Amino acid sequence: MGSQAGPKVFDFECLAGFFMTQPSMKQDSTYALATHAEFGLIPQSYGTQAGSTEDGQLTPWQRFANHVEQLNRDAKDGELYKVLYVGRHGQGFHNVMEAKVGTPDWENHWALLDGDGDAIWADSELTDQGKREAIDNGKVWRRLIEQEKMPWPALYCSPLQRCLETARLSFEELAASQGKTYQPMVKENLRERMGRHTCDRRSSRTWIHEHYPAYLIEPGFTEKDELFEADRRETDEEHIARTRIAMEDIFETEPRAFVSITMHSMASRMLMQVIGQEPFRLSPGSTTAFLVKATRS
Repeated sequence: MGSQAGPKVFDFECLAGFFMTQPSMKQDSTYALATHAEFGLIPQSYGTQAGSTEDGQLTPWQRFANHVEQLNRDAKDGELYKVLYVGRHGQGFHNVMEAKVGTPDWENHWALLDGDGDAIWADSELTDQGKREAIDNGKVWRRLIEQEKMPWPALYCSPLQRCLETARLSFEELAASQGKTYQPMVKENLRERMGRHTCDRRSSRTWIHEHYPAYLIEPGFTEKDELFEADRRETDEEHIARTRIAMEDIFETEPRAFVSITMHSMASRMLMQVIGQEPFRLSPGSTTAFLVKATRS
């Protein structure tokens, strides 16, 4: 199941001191992080800026963006820095059903079905609440982009329907208002934990292209979901390995320093482990940010 990890391309380090300290899941595994104002950016001065004298007219995000640019200019050979905006999709029908029946019954019975006659959760759609959460997420992005001059990011997305739709509701209108081309990149390895749960079985490439024609689909993306196994759930180690492949590809091929990734609850925690951040849980429709240093192995 999944992609086999080869030799590491990069060593990753999540740099502390730039975003609000995140809660530890070890301290409270039920805690779910909602979106912080400013995505948790800590306003500060940066010694890398020319003459260490900053323009008081710049917003905290503009000063931070200048700092990231300076870090990349001054980076040693084999080093680069990116800011990852990590977002979770809004509420899906699978989330509602699990909350209704409880996790044990969900895991052992309901998650293995496509639906219950009232709702379908195979490649789950967003609920009305989930759509509102995605729209509200877009409002936060709009304020930060328009008022705080936060850099517009490269957009990446899981291929599962709930993430495709969350990205659309969050970014499509905002991109048009900013004169940006709305073309999220769909990457297979950003998807949620694979196997057994039908909510994590993706739709076909043709379906994705027909319903989300603006999206770019990465090379090698198969027509049918060839990774899903109905009788086996992916392990932590397998999930982390393919998430590392996704991160290494983004750091290797994406020229922009600011990257948005629309993904899932478990998948986001695997990403955190890859970049060296202690994992914590994101609320549906929420976004957080990390400054990540990558050093070529």
